[in-house]
Amino acid sequence: MDFSRRSALALGASALIAASASAAHAGPGTEPGAAARALRRLLPGHARQVRFRRVPARGGHDLFRVSGTSGDLLIEGTTPAVQLTGLHHYLRHVAHAHFSWNGAQPDLPDQLPAPDAPLVREANVPHRFAFNDTNEGYTGPYRGWEWWEHELDLLALHGYNEVLVTIGTDSVYHRVFQEFGYTDAEIRAWIPGPAHQPWWLLQNMSGFGGPVSAHLLEQRRELAARITRRLRELGMTPVLPGYYGTVPAGFAERNPGARTVPQGGWVGFTRPDWLDPRDPHFARIAASFYATQRELYGDSSLYKMDLLHEGGDPGDVPIGEATRAVERALRTAHPEADWAILGWQHNPHQELIAAADTSKMLIVDGLSDRFPHITDREKDWSGTPYAFGSIWNFGGHTAMGANAPDWEALYHSWRTKEGSALRGIALMPEAADNNPAAFALFSDLAWTEGSVELRGWFEQWPLYRYGAADRHALAAWDILRRTAYGTTRADQWSEAHEGLFGARPDLAADNAASWSPATLRYDVEEFARALPELLAVAPALQRGSAYRYDLMDVARQTVSHRSRRLLPEIRRAYEAGDAEEFASLTGQWFRWMELLEEVVATDSGHLLGRWIAEARAWGRDAEERDRLAYDATSLLTVWGHRQAADGGGLRDYANREWSGLIGGLYTLRWRTYFDELADALAEGRAPAPIDWYAVEENWLRTHPTYPTKPSGDIVRIAGEVARALGA
Repeated sequence: MDFSRRSALALGASALIAASASAAHAGPGTEPGAAARALRRLLPGHARQVRFRRVPARGGHDLFRVSGTSGDLLIEGTTPAVQLTGLHHYLRHVAHAHFSWNGAQPDLPDQLPAPDAPLVREANVPHRFAFNDTNEGYTGPYRGWEWWEHELDLLALHGYNEVLVTIGTDSVYHRVFQEFGYTDAEIRAWIPGPAHQPWWLLQNMSGFGGPVSAHLLEQRRELAARITRRLRELGMTPVLPGYYGTVPAGFAERNPGARTVPQGGWVGFTRPDWLDPRDPHFARIAASFYATQRELYGDSSLYKMDLLHEGGDPGDVPIGEATRAVERALRTAHPEADWAILGWQHNPHQELIAAADTSKMLIVDGLSDRFPHITDREKDWSGTPYAFGSIWNFGGHTAMGANAPDWEALYHSWRTKEGSALRGIALMPEAADNNPAAFALFSDLAWTEGSVELRGWFEQWPLYRYGAADRHALAAWDILRRTAYGTTRADQWSEAHEGLFGARPDLAADNAASWSPATLRYDVEEFARALPELLAVAPALQRGSAYRYDLMDVARQTVSHRSRRLLPEIRRAYEAGDAEEFASLTGQWFRWMELLEEVVATDSGHLLGRWIAEARAWGRDAEERDRLAYDATSLLTVWGHRQAADGGGLRDYANREWSGLIGGLYTLRWRTYFDELADALAEGRAPAPIDWYAVEENWLRTHPTYPTKPSGDIVRIAGEVARALGA
């Protein structure tokens, strides 16, 4: 399919030309030059060849139009962000260039080519929502402005207009509760470390990884202010957390007459209390919360709140009355704002839906592509507007893949059916910055007339991903389309299966995280055929960062699959008492782990050392640097204290095939385990139990410093993987 030609079908060019002639000035908060400045950041050598012009929305829908001659392009769009969406559409489908979370293909001719015909697209939904509530923790809790600036550019390039911003909310709570009887130190001790703050904001836990320092709060406040300011300059909406009743322990004792409801536990943590929203104290706290938030970060038109998330207990508080009180507080502070709420498990409750003004609500559905029984969201949520969402990883698992056939089959049909309440898309992997094909494909749903056709889409993907057509690249991505990106919700999963190298050792292990697929979701032998095809791509295309990332990712996943083949063989040898075979197979296990460590060490986004260094950089002294490093690294391993890790099942929830984790903790665990099994075989006894939490906690406190920069040539190392597979 010729996507560059098809794009003109979304809207008649003449209509947009007429609209541009009567274009209004930029709206409140937007900067007319914001798109041009982004272009200078992305393609400084070509910035003078592109002009941007603002046009009004058409029927309330965002749109863009790209026209012009070689070296003189005009990009018209309803906001600076939409203009950047138009720029990226042009780069992909005309200039064969591309930007993504992982790798880019920015090589362009000196003079930008002209499109054969104007490229015109209209967004088919008004809401293009980005980020899971967990995003800040699992993606990068200690990232700075340079990373955030590029992240916002990428979201604009991919067509998003609403971005959840949770960073900086710690400063809001810190200031507010000092008005209600708490000291500065008490609130800073209640606030978790940045890596764990998303679950505090969801009312699941508090304190872990803290206390936060005044210096850290101020750094995060300044960063959040820059993020929200940039979003508004681009014409995008910063989606901010709203207030729905979370209070620190002892609130009723410090505020006589206040009525709080204990929330019990959440996978090993004690949840913060919930203040009855009907209580007069609630309105006062909410007023202070929204006023403080406005002072620090300005206003929004969309506020994110999830009452009674993942098992929250309403006690004897009627959910409908609580809903109206929460809504009233929001409307008092922001009369025109909408309420965003997560569609997840039993959330939102039916009583909440019945009580709320659902015309001013948006449900961001985390389960659209997860369960086959989900077929009628209009019925499920009584016609409440919702966004079609996908969570293709949990905890930031590194496996590539997605239920792309469900996106093709469901999105357009759900959006266009009679009485549809579908009003958006919601990009919600628990960690962003991975899985670039899923990122691009899902984003295109909102900008495609009709259904996205997967075969045609994946034929185009390597063309602009690598910069030119190549039969081996096409063959590789056709294999990936049919395997990793060919899974469906029929098996009730939306993420790919994990490898077992990151599992806590057990001969019967079938996943690494407690809530991950236990069985393979596609044919891994067929998947492996993509590796030699990628290695055969023309040498001229192998220099690009996008190609090298994809080669790393496919090699990583291919090696990862060996763990699921080897572990059952190791188990059989052990149970048969065959010490020689056991030693041979476990030797193979560690050779594959060593090779996996080499593979992932080639990519900066797969370095534990970088993750830790980013955390330590926010500390003011050695003690704080150590605390922040523990906050960041514990999230990827034990997650929390022993009760949460073992009793709650959170350990390895965020396991990743990263350099430093593979060669560090994961190798340590498996070597400890296999050594004990080998000794047990030799001595004719049962293996001694191992306190894995103690092993993991000790590693967290004593591990060596890991590299912060990538090393090795992925083309050479992937070739070693291919040869090892052949052997």
